[in-house]
Amino acid sequence: MSHVAAEIATQPECWSQALELKPEGLPEPGERVAVVGCGTSLYIAQAYAALREDAGLGETDAFAASAFPAARRYDRVLAITRSGTTTEVLDALRRTRQTSGTATTAITGDLDTPVATAAGTVVDLSFADEKSVVQTRFATTTLALLRGHLALAAADLPDQARRAVEEELPEGAVAAEQFTFLGTGWTVGLAHEAALKLREASGSWTESYPAMEYRHGPVSISAPGRVVWFFGEPPAGLVDQVRATGATVVRSGLDPLAELIRAQRLAVALAGARGLDPDRPRNLTRSIILAQP
Repeated sequence: MSHVAAEIATQPECWSQALELKPEGLPEPGERVAVVGCGTSLYIAQAYAALREDAGLGETDAFAASAFPAARRYDRVLAITRSGTTTEVLDALRRTRQTSGTATTAITGDLDTPVATAAGTVVDLSFADEKSVVQTRFATTTLALLRGHLALAAADLPDQARRAVEEELPEGAVAAEQFTFLGTGWTVGLAHEAALKLREASGSWTESYPAMEYRHGPVSISAPGRVVWFFGEPPAGLVDQVRATGATVVRSGLDPLAELIRAQRLAVALAGARGLDPDRPRNLTRSIILAQP
């Protein structure tokens, strides 16, 4: 079994542990918050930002760390970084502390890294760290933790994760030519992450959008032999429109975060079907560390 497949299977236990944590430094109600990350961590940041703001707990923006406007005023900057070494995240944290004195918190999988001193407060998720280059359990465990802190995690979330680990993959998905992932609100970030997982592990042709944007162009590529996968409840009438193209519709009653596990598993299955090693994704490394000028 690949590292990534083994790590995918441990997510129910990781989520249970995360939901028991009460860490310091996470955003409090009313704080104006920026969340930064790169790659998978950016998409988790987007999901959290939408959840928190929609719940009326405070303005919350998500940024790619490289595009973070450090001069903008926030009460707290929250960084998500599995490795604790990603150059853009460390730079965003340091610039924030140097220019504004804003409170900073980092969620990481490795405390023995530069992020431990770059952030004012560090949340330890080392129990969810990974050997794989392709992120799975660290990202979802981070979002489970953050949802729990917002009191927006279903009581049976780990049980739903177990179902997602064990259920059959969507029929015909491994043979599909192309995948479009759609979400609404906080699940847009999950749709982007699902698409990224398939690209990383299997080199698949994937796209992702807010669901209401599907009609504004993306529908043009839907056809028989292709998949349109919804995270959360589809907008009214959209499922029928997708089916009219001949594409396969995937939707489920699982919590959208648990549904992401099924997309992760599909990414590994696609890699295997194509003779690829999901632990050695093309052109990728576990962390991006840039040479400093």
